[in-house]
Amino acid sequence: MAVLTAPAAPLSPALPQAAGPACTLQRSGSLWQLGIEAQELTTAISQLAQQLEADDDNSRAQALSDLEAALLAEEGNKQALAAKADATCWVIKHLRGQAAYRQQQAKRLTELSRSDGSRADALEESLVLVLTRLQPSATRFLFPNHELSSRKSQAVEIEDEQALAPEWLTVKTTTQPDKAAIKEALKAGQQIPGAQLLSRRSWRIH
Repeated sequence: MAVLTAPAAPLSPALPQAAGPACTLQRSGSLWQLGIEAQELTTAISQLAQQLEADDDNSRAQALSDLEAALLAEEGNKQALAAKADATCWVIKHLRGQAAYRQQQAKRLTELSRSDGSRADALEESLVLVLTRLQPSATRFLFPNHELSSRKSQAVEIEDEQALAPEWLTVKTTTQPDKAAIKEALKAGQQIPGAQLLSRRSWRIH
């Protein structure tokens, strides 16, 4: 079980990149030392956050339990509790910022992948066009390092769906709850079996 016992720090800690041992520091009084202690506390919480990615449900539950225990341990010490809570906020903001960055990178890579695929398709189409124009009956081409082969396939192209007789159509029916209408009805006091109106409070770190 991780142990988080670091004092409050007046400085805003920079999130460390390398993992380190859990903090077991005593208050030194030095402004510089307090900043170091705050960084080490943030590192300890980062270690617990890493455990939340474990495949084992028990490991994730233990990490959450350790963090909750570390915070509850300072129930009577507002200054120490504030320090641990502040360090936890730093880790949360860092992880969310990292998630946003990686999402942007994923989008950029998806667009690059689509562009590369389109260019590859265009090049292949041009190559096949030239080769089949030179050898119309060929179904396979051999090169020093590659082979270009083909196979026959059949596919149905629907030119006018409205012109098809009902026997050639399949009917798909999907349903889903109308949450907007259900919400208004519940707010008006109507009882709807299978649905209930929940009140939630959302939190945001600034």
